[in-house]
Amino acid sequence: MYRLNVKKLGFAFGLTGALIYLGCMIVMSTAGREGTIDFFNSLLHGLDTTSIIRMDVPLWEAGLGIIQTFILGWLVGACIGAFYNAQLKIKK
Repeated sequence: MYRLNVKKLGFAFGLTGALIYLGCMIVMSTAGREGTIDFFNSLLHGLDTTSIIRMDVPLWEAGLGIIQTFILGWLVGACIGAFYNAQLKIKK
């Protein structure tokens, strides 16, 4: 069986999460409040996001959010890789 590179998998998950976060930032900056609400309502199968959408997010907070999302994604990817590799050892 093939062992996963935990660092690379973590980086891939983290970068993917950061790109999704950046995509959300682009939607919010280009679509306006109503367009953003419509987009996320349709993405979340009709869940009403009107009360949780905040359009006045400072740049420093958005930057911090990207960093936090990357770190959490990296940790999730690294855990998945480590758990996968650990179960390979158990089977042998």
